[in-house]
Amino acid sequence: MNIDEQVELLMQGTEYGDDHLRLAMSAELRQRLLDAENEGRKLRIYCGYDPRTSDLHIGHTVTMRKLRQFQDLGHEVTFLIGTYTSLIGDPSDKDKLRPLLTPEQVTQNANTYAEQAFRVLDREKTIIRYNAEWLSKLTFADLIKLASSFTIQQFLTRENFRKRWDQGDAIHVHETFYAIMQGYDAYALKTDVQVGGTDQLFNIITAARKVMTSLGEKPNIGIIMAILPGTDGVVKMSKSLGNHIPLNSSAEDMYGKVMSIPDSAMGQFARLVTRWQPKDVSGFENGINSGKLHPRDAKMKLSWEITATYYGEKDADKAQLSFQSLFQQGNIPSDLPEYSLRSGQTVIEVLLEAGMVASKSEGRRLIEQKGVKLDRQTLLEFDAVFPHKGVLQVGKRKFVRVS
Repeated sequence: MNIDEQVELLMQGTEYGDDHLRLAMSAELRQRLLDAENEGRKLRIYCGYDPRTSDLHIGHTVTMRKLRQFQDLGHEVTFLIGTYTSLIGDPSDKDKLRPLLTPEQVTQNANTYAEQAFRVLDREKTIIRYNAEWLSKLTFADLIKLASSFTIQQFLTRENFRKRWDQGDAIHVHETFYAIMQGYDAYALKTDVQVGGTDQLFNIITAARKVMTSLGEKPNIGIIMAILPGTDGVVKMSKSLGNHIPLNSSAEDMYGKVMSIPDSAMGQFARLVTRWQPKDVSGFENGINSGKLHPRDAKMKLSWEITATYYGEKDADKAQLSFQSLFQQGNIPSDLPEYSLRSGQTVIEVLLEAGMVASKSEGRRLIEQKGVKLDRQTLLEFDAVFPHKGVLQVGKRKFVRVS
């Protein structure tokens, strides 16, 4: 790839909320790539991950996919585990105080977090670091010096803090430390490029660049990625909302869940969680918009690509055949009763209200016997939030389409 093609690829899926900022970051990235090429060096790229959970879904991998693109272009990628920042918890996308984690909880989550990341990243080319290496060594005097670059007003202009301020809810002083600590991460790693989601815009573009400049380093370039919606195509992917696509499930489950997303979300999934180049994404979207590519065929193509990304091509082929057998070859009744899912409903509630079981005890028994399936995937938790729309099956003969 030439430099312009590299910039186009690396800016794919970014979202800054400001065209001028996007153009500025794009121009800085182009110049930094040119400088690195002329100097014969690799760019230093990193993204930080706070292991506040060990149960990842593909929404967590959007930034990992971007790191992989940098790896494939020959640059140095650091996967930073926030063993110190996790103790506070990032307030960026929260309108309430995050609960504090213990060091033991952070360590336990971190042990599985990086391993799941290697579903996307090249294990041999990935540097793993932990920010406790440097943050734990900062003195109170260091923190005062770092904090002197910021004003309270800067933090209060952030939407989540402003909302809490207006509502009279508490904003704790330690929450303002998070952005400063993340900025110091960028300085400690002497990073050229920092990757993060739109919820990290302030931490990357404002805090990290300010900290690096104040400490005499060239400021990082922020690659700010759009947030992947859930299977509803609207709200941010989240396990608590039941609209997520887990990494540790099965190829059939992932394929079926991608097939369940609305047509309107296909472009976002193509840009954020596939291996496709910009020209591939453009051709995909143009094919849909022109009518040359039927939405069903487009979604099957997308589902195969995403499944193959995480499970490999052989498992993606099997998942596609399984889906076709279930939905396209008449292995379930074509005329199914429908049930309209309500937000937050549990599996057992849906079974009862859809008339699939006569009582909670019957529903629990069938689930324990692995007799309840959604799109051919066995449901194992009766009190879990109902995962997504699809064909719900109880036993061999009871079906209902959950919409």
